[in-house]
Amino acid sequence: MSVTQDIGGILESWEYDPERSYRKIVGDDGREKIQIRVDNAAFQGVLQMDLDGRPDGKRPLGFDFVFDYQRQALRRYCNARGDDRGFSLDPQACAQLFDESLRVYNRYVFLLQLEDYARVIRDTERNMQLFRFVHQYAARESDRNNLERWWPYILRIHGTARAMLALHESGDHARALEIVAETRRKIADLEDLEFEEFHVERERSLKSLRELEETIHATRPPTEKDRLELELSQAVSEERFEEAARLRDRLRSLGQ
Repeated sequence: MSVTQDIGGILESWEYDPERSYRKIVGDDGREKIQIRVDNAAFQGVLQMDLDGRPDGKRPLGFDFVFDYQRQALRRYCNARGDDRGFSLDPQACAQLFDESLRVYNRYVFLLQLEDYARVIRDTERNMQLFRFVHQYAARESDRNNLERWWPYILRIHGTARAMLALHESGDHARALEIVAETRRKIADLEDLEFEEFHVERERSLKSLRELEETIHATRPPTEKDRLELELSQAVSEERFEEAARLRDRLRSLGQ
């Protein structure tokens, strides 16, 4: 069977829409993938990444991730020496981990737009573990601190995905609001760093989470207490005092 190198058929069947330029597909290898449609005047194309494993589909050093390889190296080191004292990541290992974290970041940006919240949570948690690992074990101080500037952003995306998953799976507005509030506290409590990106992302993330909180409140269905308070207000304004008294009694019983 001949294999075409021309992607014209894909481009023709997938009309470019800047508002919806991404989709999920199942590849010829049976694996789910994200495709991003590109239209940049002089050229058109499709970018693609795997939904699971490394986004590029590779298995570096015989592992699903470079990070998995380095964690295995740490375990071997600890087993041989009794603890992790002396274990370190050289600049090349750090560069590989930085590259991998960027690839995972690029994936969860699109996963969030696709509302695949479970995978966003998975990828952000993996990158957070990678951040901590590099910060603890990198040999050079510049490498140890390289990823720390992005904590406000990754916490925001992780918290947003968790909150949206609570809403989508069970309509649990109260739990979603708890998650947003918890995430805002974590970001506000981060130790200040001398990176412009850190301060910009912290301010932007706190603003984004406040807006998400307002959206959740606006879409939250009224509770029984909310409904009774509205009915009480209407009864009083219309001088239906017997009904107002009954509604007050019900509200008091809710408060017990």
